[in-house]
Amino acid sequence: MRIGIIGAGQLGQMLGHAAADLGHRCYFLDPSAHPPAATVGPVIQARFDDPVALAILAEKCDVLTYEFENVPVDTLVECADLAPIYPPPDALRQAQDRLAEKRLFGHLEIPIAAFHPINSAADLEDAAESIGLPMVVKTRRMGYDGKGQAVLRDAGQIADVWQELGTNALIAEQWVAFDYEVSAIGVRNADGDIANYCLTRNEHAGGILRVSRAPVEDAELTARAERYLRRILEHLEYVGALALELFVVGEKLLANEFAPRVHNSGHWTIEGAETSQFTNHLLAITNKQPGSTGNRGHAGMINLIGDIPDAARQLPQGWLHDYGKAPRPGRKLGHITVVAESGDDRDRQILEIIDSVTPSTRPSGTAT
Repeated sequence: MRIGIIGAGQLGQMLGHAAADLGHRCYFLDPSAHPPAATVGPVIQARFDDPVALAILAEKCDVLTYEFENVPVDTLVECADLAPIYPPPDALRQAQDRLAEKRLFGHLEIPIAAFHPINSAADLEDAAESIGLPMVVKTRRMGYDGKGQAVLRDAGQIADVWQELGTNALIAEQWVAFDYEVSAIGVRNADGDIANYCLTRNEHAGGILRVSRAPVEDAELTARAERYLRRILEHLEYVGALALELFVVGEKLLANEFAPRVHNSGHWTIEGAETSQFTNHLLAITNKQPGSTGNRGHAGMINLIGDIPDAARQLPQGWLHDYGKAPRPGRKLGHITVVAESGDDRDRQILEIIDSVTPSTRPSGTAT
């Protein structure tokens, strides 16, 4: 099949590799001159909201998908009569607006932290009273990797936070003193077949994912996360891979956000699962039965941010994925995955790699 992918970053690149293994041909749309996915298929260089370019892509392909959330939904819908679009645009619309996303969670009885829509500085004052401080103030749209948000710790910051972010529609969220963060990744095809990966534990620094570990060996948490994930997949009549990010707070599991696409925290599945999230996404959007999501061992992933040191290319263990992107502070340039027979061995390998390759990004709280 011919698969059109909107976005040609590293996720598109990994989808392209998986597509080639399945015998599919990928075409991409991206405004960048030399995007990572150019190594795996032709790229139409155009803006994501260019209706003519999107129509050309759709006419070339049997099905369309996308690799990131900031695709203009209305422009995308205009192509729906040219090729099927998966995940469905309504799922993308919900994920693009944090307020709509919170209301979706509420409708599906998925627990979340308290929140408050923000349209004025007075709303910030009301939120500080009703939610309590500290609280996190975020743009409702476009923020990612820690961008477009601020932590409001005392009422004296309200004017500054409003000045910094107030040109956008905002949402305030209760500060959650979580124990750790997890992501639940699942896949659903058009026939309604669902497959779930194990829970993944994630560690961030500066708002950017640094390390993921799978599996989280907690049967009750895993079962609960799978129930929440199934509710979203079925309610949205979803097709493709979806990642649900959650906070673990004692015995509680609180939803943070969902991503209607393959996800950074699932990169370990390339080597660490029987079928990668990328392959399963493609199987789903072509309405094939999902492949096995079983683990091949205890897997870990380390993101390479800002640069890829020479030491990363000389490691005696693990798999290096270099996206071919130009170095830039805060930019995800690649990742390293490891798979081990035990969680202890996996964690030992992760620490060895962090200390030899990216010592400055050792996650806070990691033992030395």
